[in-house]
Amino acid sequence: MNIELSEHFTYRKLLRFTFPSMVMMVLTSVYGVVDGFFISNFIGAEPFAAVNIIMPFLMIFGAVGFMIGTGGSALVAFTLGTGDKKKANEIFSLLVYLLIGLGILFTVIGEIFVEPISRLLGADAAMLPYCVTYGRILMLALIPFMLQNVFQSFLVTAERPQLGLCMTLVSGVSNIILDALFIAVFRWGVAGAASATAISQTVGGIVPLVFFIVSRKSKLRLGKTHMDLRATTKACTNGSSEFMTNVSLSIVNMLYNWQLMRMLGTNGVAAYGVIMYVNFIFLSIYIGYSMGCAPIIGYHYGAGNKDELKNLFKKSLRIILVMSIVLTVAAEALARPLSMIFVSYDQELLEMTTYAFAVYSVSFLISGYNIYASSFFTALNDGFTSALISFCRTLIFEVIAVLVLPVLFGAYGIWYAVITAEVFALMLSVFFLARNRKKYGYI
Repeated sequence: MNIELSEHFTYRKLLRFTFPSMVMMVLTSVYGVVDGFFISNFIGAEPFAAVNIIMPFLMIFGAVGFMIGTGGSALVAFTLGTGDKKKANEIFSLLVYLLIGLGILFTVIGEIFVEPISRLLGADAAMLPYCVTYGRILMLALIPFMLQNVFQSFLVTAERPQLGLCMTLVSGVSNIILDALFIAVFRWGVAGAASATAISQTVGGIVPLVFFIVSRKSKLRLGKTHMDLRATTKACTNGSSEFMTNVSLSIVNMLYNWQLMRMLGTNGVAAYGVIMYVNFIFLSIYIGYSMGCAPIIGYHYGAGNKDELKNLFKKSLRIILVMSIVLTVAAEALARPLSMIFVSYDQELLEMTTYAFAVYSVSFLISGYNIYASSFFTALNDGFTSALISFCRTLIFEVIAVLVLPVLFGAYGIWYAVITAEVFALMLSVFFLARNRKKYGYI
């Protein structure tokens, strides 16, 4: 039985509605871990480091999908809350068509510039062929990848989060099977890893596209639309925080790789790559919960139901508190076992990775609140505040920390950068939540 956006949400109902989004994001991150496992253990540390060098460049393009998905779903949910279903579907259709057009343009740009970008990001002569091969194959699946990102949010808004979960399972399982086949059996190396990912992304993007075209029962359907610059601008503004988060993470990852290559060599880049794979498993729970909540918040904000906004805000803070404690304890306990999945073949690299991840895990106590605060303002169609929190959290604060802490505390000081950034971001989140409480009526 589907839960409708218009309902009153108890703890149980809220967790039931957001659970598919959380599982979907966790599974997405687990599939990334599987990619890293096969590349690191069957191809080698150098190709593993090369993939981590080019990955931030590829993720910048995918960030457009997250921007249009989160920002657009907030606007569409708000429009549904006002009772205008026809306009909501027109906006939804326009944004999907716009995304496909951008995807074609980005694919051409990516194919042309992947080699010089790889050099710019620090790939040496040995790493460059791996970067170029991986990047060019994945660029061929960029449009489905962007669609997969955008539909993760719109399936929740359409009150079909279970379908989003199902598609994540299908695409993820296909990725695992193809990774094992292409890398471990056929020995296709980095090309096999990229092909497995590209095929799974195609499945995850095209199937929901077909659903929104043919389904007659979905709250959202692809159909006729018209150019609406105001709606397009509003959707992009709403989703600018998610765009900034993904772009900033890519930029920061590039900076980490540059610093680590300079101070700790290939081992440093490989250790950070492991942290990025595993880190997302934990953060994905916060992201999935926030993404699942956003359409509910947007709907009730559009309907002017401030009592339900207060209810959602209060319950969410308590749920995130429990998550923060559980996830931090789990991450600290699993730091070594998770590191061993990737780098058990090199004792020095294993020790470095275990230490770095144990330090990094402390940030999970704080990061959930910052992720939720940014998503909360996106759902309220306050893209500026949401973007400012994300921009400072994922770029400004962390860039400063990555550059300054190694100077003050040596090379290993870089592992404390994320904790520093999250602490300052929490101060900013609390400030904006307190300042806007009367404007939106959630307290």
